[in-house]
Amino acid sequence: MHPGRSLMILGGLLFLAGLLWTFAPRLPFRPGHLPGDFIIHTKNSTFYFPLASCLLASLLLSLLFALFRKR
Repeated sequence: MHPGRSLMILGGLLFLAGLLWTFAPRLPFRPGHLPGDFIIHTKNSTFYFPLASCLLASLLLSLLFALFRKR
């Protein structure tokens, strides 16, 4: 792939990530706070494990890479 095209794709992905970051509080679901994300509060600490968010991100990235692999 030509370096210019790679930079344009990377720029577009960064733009979309910025939009998601900006408008995340207004979405009906909040990334990082999905059902299946574990939060354990104890007296002195908090443990957070975003299992559902990781699975969703993995699925979306796998679909994205599969689309670009075929071309």
